[in-house]
Amino acid sequence: MKIVHKAAIAVLLCAVFSCVFARNIAPAGYEQQFRDEAQAGPSIHHPLGTDDLGRDRLARLVYGMRVSLFLAPVAALLSTFLAAAVGGIAGLCGGWVERSVMAATDLFLALPWLFLLITVRAVLPLNLSPASSVLITFALLGFLGWAPAARVICAGAKQVLQSDFVWAARARGCGGLRLVRTHILPSLRPALAAQFFLSIPVFIIAEANLGALGLGVAEPLPSLGGLVSELQDLVMLRPEPWRLAPLVVLIVLIGSFQVLLSKQEVHA
Repeated sequence: MKIVHKAAIAVLLCAVFSCVFARNIAPAGYEQQFRDEAQAGPSIHHPLGTDDLGRDRLARLVYGMRVSLFLAPVAALLSTFLAAAVGGIAGLCGGWVERSVMAATDLFLALPWLFLLITVRAVLPLNLSPASSVLITFALLGFLGWAPAARVICAGAKQVLQSDFVWAARARGCGGLRLVRTHILPSLRPALAAQFFLSIPVFIIAEANLGALGLGVAEPLPSLGGLVSELQDLVMLRPEPWRLAPLVVLIVLIGSFQVLLSKQEVHA
């Protein structure tokens, strides 16, 4: 294993560890305000300083990372499930069913995915509670991100149907749901796993884009996107470089995912 792959694994493990033990790393929490120390610089008590409301930036970064890293896999799981259902039905049924489903998928792919996500999120109420905004944001990501994977699953299902072991199973009288459960789904498992892991960094970036536009997770709950949106006053970054921490963390996390995914593609 190359050192860059080990570094990527170490980064992701540290990120997960920080998210799991967020209360120990930042016992003050992400919304406690230290009004006497608003916009303070780094110190022993606040390693990344405080924001304009006196909230600890390190605490908000750790909790924001937890929101993105824990819920992006949930959205990826939902997206992969929808892709498996749509692509699997199209590939297994074939004929006019496949043509109709793939035509609808192509139409969905032709739409600007990010702009569609922004439009759907923008028509929803902006005064949502933090918990509701988290669920809605990542549910939208899951429901709108299935189309690219559906084409891959459809092609994989068609290929599996023509394989020798499926023909042998059919000759033995295996058919219907039993054939799908015992032969086709296990064969599609690597493709489904690949689509799942590919979706995670995509959804983290998509949430960051929504957060930068003020359409992501609602305050006071932080997310990486919401924290990056605070960098809009670029004039303040030169005397306060520690405010770049959310952007650096986002870049490092996405880069680590890409390193591991590229390794999997090479092995595949």
